[in-house]
Amino acid sequence: MKRAVWTLAVLLSHWRRHPMQLATLLIGLISATALWSGVQALNAQARISYDRAAATFGGARTAMLVGRDGANFPQALFVSLRRAGWPVSPVLEGRIQIGGRSFRLLGIEPVTLPAEVGNAPTIGRAGLQSFITPPGEMLVAPEVLSDLHLPEGARPLASGGTELPPLRVQAQLAPGVLVVDIGIAQQLLDMPDQLSRLVVGKIKGKPAPLESVVGDRLHLIKADAESDLERLTDSFHLNLTAFGLLSFVVGLFIVNSAVGLAFEQRRPMLRTLRACGVSARMLNAVLVIELVSLALVAGAIGLVCGYGIAASLLPDVAASLRGLYGAQIPGQLTLKSEWWVAGLAISVLGALAAAAASLTKAIRLPVLVAAQPQAWQQAQQRWLIVQSAVALAVFAAAGGFLWFGDSLVSGFAVLAALMLAAALLLPAILERVLALGQRNAHRPLAVWFWADSRQQLSGLSLALMALLLALAVNVGVGTMVESFSRTFVSWLDGRLAADVYVNAASDAQATEIKAWLRDRPEVQAILPGGRAESQMGGAPIEILGLPDHPTYSEHWPLLESTANAWVRLRAGDAGLVSEQLARRLKLGIGDRIEVPAPGGNWPLEVIGIYADYGNPKGQIAVSYAALTRRFPAIPTTRFGLRVLPADIPALISGLRERFGLDDRNLADQATMKAESKRIFNRTFAVTAALNTFTLGVAGIALLTSLLTLSNSRLPQLAPLWAIGITRPKLASIELVKTLSVALITALLALPLGLLVAWCLIEVVNVKAFGWRLPFHVFPLQLLQLLGVAMAASLLAALLPVLKLARMQPTSLIKIFADER
Repeated sequence: MKRAVWTLAVLLSHWRRHPMQLATLLIGLISATALWSGVQALNAQARISYDRAAATFGGARTAMLVGRDGANFPQALFVSLRRAGWPVSPVLEGRIQIGGRSFRLLGIEPVTLPAEVGNAPTIGRAGLQSFITPPGEMLVAPEVLSDLHLPEGARPLASGGTELPPLRVQAQLAPGVLVVDIGIAQQLLDMPDQLSRLVVGKIKGKPAPLESVVGDRLHLIKADAESDLERLTDSFHLNLTAFGLLSFVVGLFIVNSAVGLAFEQRRPMLRTLRACGVSARMLNAVLVIELVSLALVAGAIGLVCGYGIAASLLPDVAASLRGLYGAQIPGQLTLKSEWWVAGLAISVLGALAAAAASLTKAIRLPVLVAAQPQAWQQAQQRWLIVQSAVALAVFAAAGGFLWFGDSLVSGFAVLAALMLAAALLLPAILERVLALGQRNAHRPLAVWFWADSRQQLSGLSLALMALLLALAVNVGVGTMVESFSRTFVSWLDGRLAADVYVNAASDAQATEIKAWLRDRPEVQAILPGGRAESQMGGAPIEILGLPDHPTYSEHWPLLESTANAWVRLRAGDAGLVSEQLARRLKLGIGDRIEVPAPGGNWPLEVIGIYADYGNPKGQIAVSYAALTRRFPAIPTTRFGLRVLPADIPALISGLRERFGLDDRNLADQATMKAESKRIFNRTFAVTAALNTFTLGVAGIALLTSLLTLSNSRLPQLAPLWAIGITRPKLASIELVKTLSVALITALLALPLGLLVAWCLIEVVNVKAFGWRLPFHVFPLQLLQLLGVAMAASLLAALLPVLKLARMQPTSLIKIFADER
């Protein structure tokens, strides 16, 4: 033990003499741990919210009985099942509007609610009577009170003017959910004796067969470990995880470079320790202890930084999940102890993985070989051919994932394999390019320039791989976002075709507003609108009612349709389906579907497919008149107006003064487009931030590699200084060498980035969202990213170059004095 302690003290003395290398190692581990743990904190926060939503009184985590067509069913079936021994509890679900906001209303029966149901309400015996007897109580999450700006105990008004039960906070409820007694829910939703589903508890004994009690009217859905919301948002979290993993790998490149060069500089120390009797096994054990200690320190700092990153990105992540999927994520970050332990573990494992090659070489290289100055570089060069062969194999694997894969995970596997193969192949490509430059050079200094660049490549290859990956991801994600942005703008022009949009507080107010508008000469048309909700293929869908007006036939963004689609829509037996619903149900033009409706299934023929970006649900557009016949209970409070542009401000002002409408209930087209674009930009703000972080870490990797190489480069530069080349000229040559390899790397990253963009648009987006974007190439954006990469490389190379330019002649003379 004493020998191990002294060996550790000797090894630690290296960091005291080389603080820059210690800083490099710690920076790599801190940045890797911070970005990875920050992303995992964001994902963990989202998962907690999904658990709250999924376990809310019979969600996907609980077995339940539902109608065969997804529609509501009579309450008498509940009574029959209870008498037959089935431990079921009724649930009624609908939507209700409060203050212009839509909430999910759940009616439950607390007496029969099974104990197995997650997030069950805390209703004791004392509170049971107040919950079930009029006016009852409405259980809500704390976020609902904040959204409505109401205190606990308040009785808000629904959109129809109905006074709701007093609000009572339940912390375990999901945001956006209101829970009342089922009898009260039936009154509020105007669904007497109707149920949406039956929650099934733990079955004891052998109850009567389900078919013998209810026939084929209900079917059993077993508990699922993964909720619909989790499946829907898998793409977003895979995207975040991919960014975190990329940043983690880039940070480990810094660690690998720092550890490898530290081992190279400690060759005489390792030789001396071995000669003094320290075994190779003990030496490596002490090296591991040293590395783990440093990793724990860096991991603790990285976790603090990761918490800060997650806290700063959480509002944007919440906006993305709310805008893309309708998921409600609280604005405060809550982390469990497992996150801290996992962060420290990933820091230690990452450090060991980054140092594994160096530790292996250290234990295998003989003592005398370890003392040779070029032994380490020779050991690294032997892997170049093997590395290239592995890269080609990984490229083949990417092709296999693309050809045979048919899932979101396989799409990300294609991306991962492409980037890994490109990174592995980069050193071989750079070696060939630099060798070609050396063969074509004629002057001695030019030949030395290319030859020295090849020799320096082994120390810079990992940093250049990091730069390649970071820039390729920036190009790929930037191209995808810009393509989405341009498509989104043109799509908005088609969907937001009306000039003014009104959302009345009630049907009565809507009727009054429409009567007032008919007397206004500047109003050219009143376009009513309506939405209903149903289910198809086990997932919720929206049914959108479109009025018979040229505004929609001239502007609605159809991807494909029959020749007379808008004429066929009037009859009420045909519909337009969104692209994501068509892909999910494999629908085409001419197919027939059955939509569950209160009066029975509604048969429709698919006559068109349209784009519906950003909607997490599938959607069907039908005639407005047919929608109100099939769903007579839907609110008719929303409508659009066609108005001459010059008259819009006066009309909006008149509506506000006469009917008291605020900005949430009244907006013009320009305002809605601006708000939609703002939400869109915020949705991708987290992606832009992670792009910046990743590129920044890549720049740090290049800087740290150049700094750690600067001292070992002196034996190659001192002879040139001795024959008359000045230090500023040497510094400029070093700068040009660094920028040359960075430029070659950046140029290779551009086509790789476009390939990444193609995979994101054609593979990942289609599997994640169900719609395909048009693929565009933006040359100006590519030039900007190329300039950013070169600027980052210039900043990374500037400090070592300035250090060389200001180096004292005595430091260069010592190279000859110390030469062995």
